[in-house]
Amino acid sequence: MEMEEASVLSSLPGGGEEDDEHDSKERVLQRYFLQEWKLVKSLLDVIVSARRVSDLSAVHKIRSIMDKYQEQGQLIEPYLESIVSPLMAVVRSRTTELGSESDEILEVIKPICIIIYSLVTVCGYKSVIKFFPHQVSDLELAVSLLEKCHNTNTATSLRQESTGEMETKCIILLWLSILVLIPFDISSVDTSIANSNYGGRDEPPPLVVRILESCKDYLSTAGPMRTIAGLLLSKLLTRPDMLKAFTSFIDWTHEILSSVEDNVIDHFRLLGAVEALAAIFKIGSTSVLLNVVPVLWDDTSVLIKARIASRSSLLRKYLVKLTQRIGLTCLPHRSATWRYVGRTNTLGENISLNVTSDCNQLNHSVNMISCNSPQEKSCLEEEDIDVPDIIEDIIELLLSGLRDTDTVVRWSAAKGIGRITSRLTYSLSDEVLSSVLELFSPGEGDGSWHGGCLALAELARRGLLLPISFPKVIPVIIKALHYDIRRGPHSVGSHVRDAAAYVCWAFGRAYYHRDMKDVLKELAPHLLTVACYDREVNCRRAAAAAFQENVGRQGNFPHGIDIVNTADYFALSSRVNSYLHVAVHIAQYDGYLHQFVDVLLHSKICHWDKGLRELAATALSSLVKFDPEYFANVILEKLAPCTLLSDLCMRHGAVLATGEVVLALHMHNYVLSTAVIDVAGDDRGWSHEYKEYLRLKAVQQATSSATIAHTNNSTVCFSHSTPMGWVLDSGASDHVTDKQRVAAGIVPAIEKARLYRGKGGEIMRSAVSRFIECISRAQVSLTEKTKRSLLDTLNENLKHPNSHIQNAAVEALKHYIPAYLVSMENKGVNGLMSRYLEQLTDANVAARRGSALALGALPIEFLAKGWKSVLTKLCFSCEIEDNPDDRDAEARVNAVKGLVSVCETLTEAGKFSTFFSGEDGHALFLFIRNEVMRSLFKALDDYSTDNRGDVGSWVREAAMDGLERCTYILCKRDFTNQEKVSALELKKSDSSSDDQISPYFDTSLANELVGGIVKQAVEKMDKIRESAARILQRILYNKTTFVPHIPQREIVEHIIPDEADFKWGVPTVSYPRFVQLLQVGCYSKYVVSGLVISIGGLQDSLAKASLSALLDYLRATVTKGHDDSRVCSLSMDILWVLQKYRRCDRVIIPTLKTIETLFREMLLLNMEAQTPVFCAGVLDSLATELKGTKDFSKLKTGIAILGYIASISEPINTRAFSHLLTFLAHRYAKIRKFAADEVLTVLQVNGTLMAEDKLNEATEIIAQTSWADDAEESKRRRLQLFEMAGLGNSQTVNGNRIESENVDKRKLEIADENASYSSLVGSAGF
Repeated sequence: MEMEEASVLSSLPGGGEEDDEHDSKERVLQRYFLQEWKLVKSLLDVIVSARRVSDLSAVHKIRSIMDKYQEQGQLIEPYLESIVSPLMAVVRSRTTELGSESDEILEVIKPICIIIYSLVTVCGYKSVIKFFPHQVSDLELAVSLLEKCHNTNTATSLRQESTGEMETKCIILLWLSILVLIPFDISSVDTSIANSNYGGRDEPPPLVVRILESCKDYLSTAGPMRTIAGLLLSKLLTRPDMLKAFTSFIDWTHEILSSVEDNVIDHFRLLGAVEALAAIFKIGSTSVLLNVVPVLWDDTSVLIKARIASRSSLLRKYLVKLTQRIGLTCLPHRSATWRYVGRTNTLGENISLNVTSDCNQLNHSVNMISCNSPQEKSCLEEEDIDVPDIIEDIIELLLSGLRDTDTVVRWSAAKGIGRITSRLTYSLSDEVLSSVLELFSPGEGDGSWHGGCLALAELARRGLLLPISFPKVIPVIIKALHYDIRRGPHSVGSHVRDAAAYVCWAFGRAYYHRDMKDVLKELAPHLLTVACYDREVNCRRAAAAAFQENVGRQGNFPHGIDIVNTADYFALSSRVNSYLHVAVHIAQYDGYLHQFVDVLLHSKICHWDKGLRELAATALSSLVKFDPEYFANVILEKLAPCTLLSDLCMRHGAVLATGEVVLALHMHNYVLSTAVIDVAGDDRGWSHEYKEYLRLKAVQQATSSATIAHTNNSTVCFSHSTPMGWVLDSGASDHVTDKQRVAAGIVPAIEKARLYRGKGGEIMRSAVSRFIECISRAQVSLTEKTKRSLLDTLNENLKHPNSHIQNAAVEALKHYIPAYLVSMENKGVNGLMSRYLEQLTDANVAARRGSALALGALPIEFLAKGWKSVLTKLCFSCEIEDNPDDRDAEARVNAVKGLVSVCETLTEAGKFSTFFSGEDGHALFLFIRNEVMRSLFKALDDYSTDNRGDVGSWVREAAMDGLERCTYILCKRDFTNQEKVSALELKKSDSSSDDQISPYFDTSLANELVGGIVKQAVEKMDKIRESAARILQRILYNKTTFVPHIPQREIVEHIIPDEADFKWGVPTVSYPRFVQLLQVGCYSKYVVSGLVISIGGLQDSLAKASLSALLDYLRATVTKGHDDSRVCSLSMDILWVLQKYRRCDRVIIPTLKTIETLFREMLLLNMEAQTPVFCAGVLDSLATELKGTKDFSKLKTGIAILGYIASISEPINTRAFSHLLTFLAHRYAKIRKFAADEVLTVLQVNGTLMAEDKLNEATEIIAQTSWADDAEESKRRRLQLFEMAGLGNSQTVNGNRIESENVDKRKLEIADENASYSSLVGSAGF
């Protein structure tokens, strides 16, 4: 291993034997950070040695490697010299040898330039051009090469890979940007001056003119050449000897900026000109640039207000960049003495320093902290500078740029504000700050707030925002952290909150701990509320990063490290985790709980996002444990009135939050008050008798779960469930309301206000159901009238067509009935259950859906006496309705779920266990075994469809889940019975009768269970296959309930292993395993009946995977030397499927397609004695299935099968050929044509069907007859073929098989909406 590492290191550029500790940074990076360096170096060596790229795949390989480092370009930088220098040397040498005019030169350098340009995109041009050759003699060479590229006609290509033309131009322009910096007069190195009429100093040298012309053309392009051409011009025109060229270029740009036309070419030229001017003003001499400022500023100020600028964010960005650089040119280059100078501290230093000593130490190194003393104020007093009038206009334009609609423009304007402010006096900078703060006024849009935050961050980063301005700035930042404006069905403001977090991040890096101590205490709770409760993940992470930066750099923040470790990047990625776990962990620390509660109460439970309101209500309840009394006395008082507000979002959130808080208080053993009035210390002039009456009345109204005790000056409420007592101050006890009565009256008040109507009624219904569930679990005291009202509400919600409302009502009913209705008399119990049973047959499908679920939610007290009628009606509801108009898949799904839930409730009864231990218990389990399981098996055959597709799959999925749960019920009962029998045998008592000890779950039931689920596991829907396989896994490997009597359990367990990460939904994974069950006779028919659906289905990928698995299974017998027993067994199973699903096109058509596919694969036709039997069975099925059918695919597949059977040498071929000839006179022309083609193929393959002398004549008749035109002619030709084949009159010999055209005149009742002539014509392609 060490030798291998040494060999790798020796291949690195500059590799040596030194230790990392003494090596340079470049060598360490070279050793460890470019893992593919050995490969890259070998490819580069080949290119350099050959002095050209001989294999383009090497270029693409190097580029693909470099692209992986797009976001980590610093890892490539140590290798740049080893890569760039040799390649550029090849470019230079080959250009010198071949000459720039050679046609071959471009083909040589293009691939090399692709490699270099990929480095430019990863590391940036500044890092790459340092290694370009820069000899003076290369200038003319590079210019000529640029002209060669520029004048070459570029051929457009739609290929994905680049041709290298763009990369070559970019690299040559970058090369020139280095070469034009030669320290000599360019005219002294221009050899073309001798051959031209050069006018001396009055005009630019010819070489410069050539560069300018090429760059002007590139400024009009849309590619990266435009930016690099601007860079080249900025380097060239800012030379001291280029004044004439500079003036000429400024005139050219002035012409472009002042005469803008609305077309694409002019738009790109305008972008290029402005970008080039910005680059020139970045590095140009102030004395030269000041002369052109008035002209360019006039053009810029007019252009930025023009219509073309309003439509191009990129143009506005460049104009803002040019504007700020014009302003910097006009201002003297000076560093503000008043700016704040901070010091960067590491996390370790801040942790180790003491707060007080740290502050004293830091005070000595601060240039400017505050202005509370005369000495500090003197820092702000400085001499005035001469500020040109143009600066005011420039700042105004930059401030307007902060309001721009595009982020890139606002970001550029913010940086411009920071740069210009750094050159102003303190008084002027304070005016700029005031202007920036005006962007945060309520009338401004979200763009202004975002731009203002970016500007504040820039000012803070540059030390231009002094601590004395914090009182003005911090409140604005806090508002920006919570900025969220509703606009229609959504809101805007996430970018503002993200930018506000960036401001806080900048504060942490810019200021000392002493100045930030109070600010951080104010900002920290708001940052953490955003980190925990913001809707957008980027805002949560940005706020957490800002908090982490402040904790790390400021230090000594209470619990800072613990909070940072909790609210990390990955923990905040999930909104649910942030709300329910991260926030709860942080809320335990002082100073955060009430801030979190306020944000949830005022911003989140009234949010426009319904899901966020629900999550916020849950999050609010998770904070109850930290201060139950505060939530009971303050939060509930605020929430209760909001449940009746007109605003839907607030009303919905308040109802949810109230219910969740009431439930959380109950879970934490806090008892809600019930009209407790302390009259001991009251001095209202009441008589002693009246006070005693009020006290006794309060005690009578107290619930049974609490005891009211009075002391001298206070009232104490003790809970029986906890020894904790809550003491209410006597002065405040008059204001204690009956919180249980308030909670109980919320739903009746909502109904009285008719808040279920209109917009948002459905949302309120689901919220009310959840509220009722919460107060039921909290056991809030209700009056009899309120109980009936809430029950009516739940019953109405059960009949609502929205499934979410129904599910919420069912969940509420599960807790409401045990809490309030179990103690009712039998009349009320029977009335409720009878209502649900009647609704199972209601014409309203929504009522049927809800009542089935409601029956499943009833407790054992309701089901104990009438369980048989309940189970019977639910079993009936699981079946497909006879009337097509009444069919509803969702109702059947709910019936299956309700049926299984009722079975579980009855068999898991507690105090009623003795009731079901005798004959009633035996009858119940027999009913589950015989009736319930039978209904669930029938539900597995629910393949009903509607305009939504295979809606029966919902029923099948629910049935599989129900079969699993009922299996566990029966197995648990069998295990209990076995224990009882074992105990009796030990006591040598008389054993029970055979009926009592016989198992409820036997081998036949286990066989049908596994077979039915296996059938679903090989059908066409991925979701169903995945669910079926998972259910089989749980049945086979259940840890709590062992399922016995499974036939061939070892084989099944081998095929379905106990591995959780198995991807059963992937066809290539599941089918090769499940087809192995074909070797198990008790499961093979189930497998085949599902497998043919996949093989003969419409989905090609599924058909290919399932067929491949079947063929591999069948052909394995040949490779292993076995006989064809697998194929014979498969043929018998296919015949069983054809017989079982007779006239069921859903199964028959895929089965016929499967048979055709297997015939094509030369299977099922060479089984010796089994072949005639199989073919006879297929022909019998075809005689039935093809009779009178109008399905084109069915007819086509049947004809193809007849052709295969007619082609074999068995005697059965005559019958198949006779049936095939009947289709030559079919009423559909395309069927006649297809049948004729098939007959011709059969005659060519099997010449024994006709005499040899008649075979040629028959072939000629088939080939020359136009079967698609005249039906009568087709019939005559068919009779001729019958006679030539010696089959006699077709009407007598095969009349029983072709009578569909004349005999059967009755109108067929067709259930399938696609089985019509119009559908046939469409599918046939007419």
